[in-house]
Amino acid sequence: MLWSRIRCLHAPYRFLPRCNSTFAPAHNTRPFDIVFFGRDEFSCTVLSQLHAALDVWENISIVTNPDSNTGRRGSIVSVSPLKLLAESLSRPVHTIPHSKPEFRTWQLPPPFSTYQILPSPNASSSSTPPTSPAPHHLLITASFGRILPAPLLRAFAPGRALNVHPSLLPLYRGASPIQYTLMNGDTRGGVSIIDMMERKKGIDAGGIWAQEEMDVNPESTFPTLRDDLAERGGKLLVNVLRGMLAGTAKSTPQDPELSASSPRAPSITAQDALVDFSLMSRDQIIRLDRAISHQKPLTVYTPSGLSLQLSELRGHDSDRYDTLQTLSSPGVAAYDPHSRSVLVRCADGAILAIGTLKEQNRRAVTAKVWWNGVRGREVDFVDGGVMLSPAPPSNTR
Repeated sequence: MLWSRIRCLHAPYRFLPRCNSTFAPAHNTRPFDIVFFGRDEFSCTVLSQLHAALDVWENISIVTNPDSNTGRRGSIVSVSPLKLLAESLSRPVHTIPHSKPEFRTWQLPPPFSTYQILPSPNASSSSTPPTSPAPHHLLITASFGRILPAPLLRAFAPGRALNVHPSLLPLYRGASPIQYTLMNGDTRGGVSIIDMMERKKGIDAGGIWAQEEMDVNPESTFPTLRDDLAERGGKLLVNVLRGMLAGTAKSTPQDPELSASSPRAPSITAQDALVDFSLMSRDQIIRLDRAISHQKPLTVYTPSGLSLQLSELRGHDSDRYDTLQTLSSPGVAAYDPHSRSVLVRCADGAILAIGTLKEQNRRAVTAKVWWNGVRGREVDFVDGGVMLSPAPPSNTR
């Protein structure tokens, strides 16, 4: 089983055991000048841990996303949480361009830009920086959300570009490791400090400096697990940096065999949020809600073709009420006045209770309010219930 192999490789916390191929960067005792890339709450927690460790850094500069306009007609300005934290800590903040093509030629802030050679039609392929990257210059990413261009990574010495990744790599390489940990019902999770690599060499495939394993509470949601992993990741990062300064830290390559058999964690899409009651068990649906509802609300369709977002989900185990007799097959929904929720039978026969629903182009309402509205629509309301499907009927598309 995959987990047994991973647990043999990773202790609850330690620097990894040495293998035949390890890497130790050039030793220096000078605290690091750090450029920290991030954007969200995970990044903030890691930065807070790093910023408090005054013995490992001399300067920290922050790189994050630019402000963006959201809401109706762009009336709301969205600001990176990391930017707000950095400003409160009096750290310099630099923003990247909005577009990915512009980011590929974006220049690092000083003093790191001295060593960055950008692609140029007139530059030879053998162009090199004027001097070797300084060993006390360090790049750190934590939930940054962008692939770093190769010229940017080459501005740092080997072993001086690190990523804080919230999984026990090589398990869950990709953009959504926390979500997949929850979706799959894993009882163990963890965080890794790894080397950054150019994209062509693999995503999250760099050597591992340290890992910490932890129990995953079965009631965890994305925010609670994210915060726990971020705190552990920040502390683990500081330990790695102290080991680098002491000359004791080394990285270990990821096991190619284990990497090939480990599941990935690609970006979450709207397709992932579609609920199919005919195929999914109640526990699967609840886990999915805990994993992705913060970014993609769980969604189904009514017979009239309207999308319906589901929230406030919980198990319903009572068999005392007549409402359950209406739930003849998976996907049929009916209102239960005793629990004040819409009940739906799932593929395993278990009953899911839904507390709040948001119909297409309407605001979110309680189960009772939605039920009172849908009962008046003949196309949706049949034999005392409503069939909820993962796609609109073909005649409504």
